[in-house]
Amino acid sequence: MQQNQAIATLGGGCFWCLEAAYLEVDGVEKVTSGYAGGEVDNPTYSQVCSGRSGHAEVVEITYDPQRIGYRELLEIFFAIHDPTTLNRQGADVGTQYRSVIFSTTSNSARRQPH
Repeated sequence: MQQNQAIATLGGGCFWCLEAAYLEVDGVEKVTSGYAGGEVDNPTYSQVCSGRSGHAEVVEITYDPQRIGYRELLEIFFAIHDPTTLNRQGADVGTQYRSVIFSTTSNSARRQPH
């Protein structure tokens, strides 16, 4: 990661839907879909879908904090999914579709979530 980059890792339903939305945002440099928060190293798609791995579908967003702030990323996050629907988004149902935010620092002004 370059010095002018930060990372946010968010889960809010299908990672493809989040990825598509964030790829259109000015200041977002890269979006990578994957799994996070589970108990299995390198889970398979089947393990995640079964609910046995404990993972959520997430996107890792690499962004330039000089062009877009963490707060703005979260405003988009809460506008494009419904965090009040437990373990689902639309027709997608399962614990992997839960709403999650992963972070690695406690300084919200300069947070670089992962």
